[in-house]
Amino acid sequence: MQPLRIIVSGGGTGGHIFPAIAIANAIKTLRPDTEFLFVGAEGKMEMEKVPAAGYKIEGLWISGFQRKFSMSNFAFPFKVISSLMKAKKIIRSFKPDAVIGTGGYASGPMLRVASNYGIPTLIQEQNSYAGVTNKILSKKVDRICVAYSGMEKFFPKEKIKLTGNPVRQDILSLEGKRDRGLEQFGLSGDKKIVLVIGGSQGARTINESILKCLETFEKNNIQLIWQTGTGFHETAKQAVSNYIGKGIKTFDFIQKMDYAYAVADMVISRAGASSVSELCLVKKPCIFIPLPTAAEDHQTKNAMALVTYNAAIIIKDSEAREKLCEQAINLIKDEEMCFKLSDNIAKLAMHDSAKVIANEVLSLINNRK
Repeated sequence: MQPLRIIVSGGGTGGHIFPAIAIANAIKTLRPDTEFLFVGAEGKMEMEKVPAAGYKIEGLWISGFQRKFSMSNFAFPFKVISSLMKAKKIIRSFKPDAVIGTGGYASGPMLRVASNYGIPTLIQEQNSYAGVTNKILSKKVDRICVAYSGMEKFFPKEKIKLTGNPVRQDILSLEGKRDRGLEQFGLSGDKKIVLVIGGSQGARTINESILKCLETFEKNNIQLIWQTGTGFHETAKQAVSNYIGKGIKTFDFIQKMDYAYAVADMVISRAGASSVSELCLVKKPCIFIPLPTAAEDHQTKNAMALVTYNAAIIIKDSEAREKLCEQAINLIKDEEMCFKLSDNIAKLAMHDSAKVIANEVLSLINNRK
């Protein structure tokens, strides 16, 4: 059996990067001889996160088109041409058996070139509202793996496979990790713990809202694990220094998310697709504060897909600074509601998504040979 060569393209945010890595890991488990090449956008976080996961990556000179007037838009056509030319060069040099796209700027040129060359192609759409790049690519690719039902309004029905979103492998089993998590974060097992995650790059509204909650949390004996992102971290560190020994902890980025989920009694989060999928799998009661500027307001749609089943609580970004503190305290003290939300969110989890997508990729390759 010949070794496989696969290109994986996606990035810009953790919501595109972590699924890409999870799919590659799943293929590697099924076919250990596979050689991977990741392709991302120069200067974006994938250029750091992918090598840290043990994979090679090349960058394209590409970025999105700004909807508001921006001088950077004048360079956009040149970036597209440059990226298409480099994508062709990468395809000819690497000679992949398949190309996978998980969203983000770089996936557009790579998947377009690959499909033009007749190479098996698959895209993975994480959100309940399809991104522009994937909608354009859907006409050319062979398979479209989605996380939500009803996606035929965006994509050709015959190409769609409902798989769920791939997540980081370390969160799939939290059994036995609570004690290690408490030790890792220096927290007490006798007090409730709130986990705040604003996405891989942080969330200003959530951070500013939590800043106003610190005193209330401390007075109610509630502990906090607060991932701020890099931009807000110094402000958060200074604020938290007033609560030393009170179980109020802040981090710019949490590496051991499995430990964080294991100890959390409740989670406050943006509603990016990867976060939503992870929270379904770890069965945590959640308050979602969707990013209002997300394309087509897809984060609100992601959150509402859970709220409809009484599986989560949603607060508008514009109302978070006034409402978040009170609602967080009320929820974490209401054990019956926490149990109901936890039970309902668990029913919406989709398991083994990365493995299902990996098998789809291998099937496309085998059918083409």
